[in-house]
Amino acid sequence: MPIYWAFLTYMLLKPGEENNEYWFMFSGIDKVLHLSIFAALGFFFIAAFPKVKFYYFIQIILIYAFLTEILQEEMGLGRSMETLDIVADTIGCLIGYYIYKMLIKRFF
Repeated sequence: MPIYWAFLTYMLLKPGEENNEYWFMFSGIDKVLHLSIFAALGFFFIAAFPKVKFYYFIQIILIYAFLTEILQEEMGLGRSMETLDIVADTIGCLIGYYIYKMLIKRFF
C-alpha cells in the first residue's frame, strides 16, 4: 500500500509532458486514468484497512485528491488543477471501495 501510494503521488505530481498522439489516445483519457488509478487506490486502501469506517475512508481519499490537484497547480511543473479530475478521483475510489465490498460479500 505505501509503495502504490508513493508511486501514485509521484505520477500525479511529476512535471507535465507534451502528449504524443498514439492510437489509443482520445479526448478525456486523463479522466479515465484518474478514475482507474483511484479505483485501485480505493480497493487497496480498504483491503489494507478493512475496519475503517466509510466516513473516514472517503475523507482520506478526498483530502488526498484535493491535495494532489492543489499541488499540481502550485508547483508550476506544467500541470494544472482540474475540478473534473477530483470528480474522477472520487468516483474511482468509490468504485474500488464497492468492488472490494462486493468481493468480500460474495467470497467470504
